[in-house]
Amino acid sequence: MNDLVTKARAISTPAPQATLTINPVTLPAPGRGRPLELRITAPLSGDSLPIILLSHGHGPSLYIPSKDGYGPLVDFYAAHGFVVIQPTHANSKVAGLGPDASGYPFFWQSRLDDMTLILDNLPTIEQAVPLLSGRLDHTRIAAVGHSLGGQTVGMLLGAGLTDTADPAITRVRRPEPRIKAGVLLAAPGLGGDSLSDYARQNYTTLNPDFSTLTTRTLVVAGDADDNPHLTPRGADWHVDPYRHAPGAEALLTLFGGKHGLGGIAGYDAKETDDEDPDRLAVTQRLTLAWLRTALDIDAESWPTAVSALAAGAGDLARVNHKSA
Repeated sequence: MNDLVTKARAISTPAPQATLTINPVTLPAPGRGRPLELRITAPLSGDSLPIILLSHGHGPSLYIPSKDGYGPLVDFYAAHGFVVIQPTHANSKVAGLGPDASGYPFFWQSRLDDMTLILDNLPTIEQAVPLLSGRLDHTRIAAVGHSLGGQTVGMLLGAGLTDTADPAITRVRRPEPRIKAGVLLAAPGLGGDSLSDYARQNYTTLNPDFSTLTTRTLVVAGDADDNPHLTPRGADWHVDPYRHAPGAEALLTLFGGKHGLGGIAGYDAKETDDEDPDRLAVTQRLTLAWLRTALDIDAESWPTAVSALAAGAGDLARVNHKSA
């Protein structure tokens, strides 16, 4: 029970259950610079559990951009039936790699490698964590990414990338067919003229090609997520994945939402520039419903949640769908 949530209660969810967290789980990663550390959060009971790979953002905090952040999402997803696996990517301040490492500061290739390593080692993870042994459904895997993590997940879902500073990196694609659905949370939009002068010169890998993103995807954006450091286009920039990706079937727009989308990065965290329990609850409940439907767990979860949002909390957010 969360007494701070009011209107968003209209969006129902399955009954929550107790969860457990295993932290850290370490995977050897030769050539990475250091092993890959994971946090795994799972329901205490149940079998054939679907899996979420959660990719953290960049961000100013010391610990949130790591396996130890995003508790409001992780706890919620696990309490409602998902096993959530969180890697600490190489851009992490607390346990990442330094400025002398290849790929600094965003490490976009290393991030993709992290996710592939996890998928390749799901049987190893189950052996290392007996409480998970035999309980994972390897056919129902989703990926969720926030901010820079949204770029990572977008590429796993099929998007391409060009590095304007490196002619060898043009429309690179790393789709991961084992991932069946995705959620992009405040993900970067188009590059080129959509970037600020500073970003165009210094963040040369923020140049996605969404035309090849064909995996089923929900895009989540706040209509007040304005960051002139990255783009002169304001919050509309974060809608680009929905606008240009064939697989992006739906857009959840949070009214008044900024980059924190109500508080997904942490409880009472400085990462959150728009902390609001109802806005957070909409993000939690609608993304959960999307994943349950997109992974063929419950076909009615998404349409029911969308109808409940419109009927009982329509002043908090809006959902758009592409025409068939």
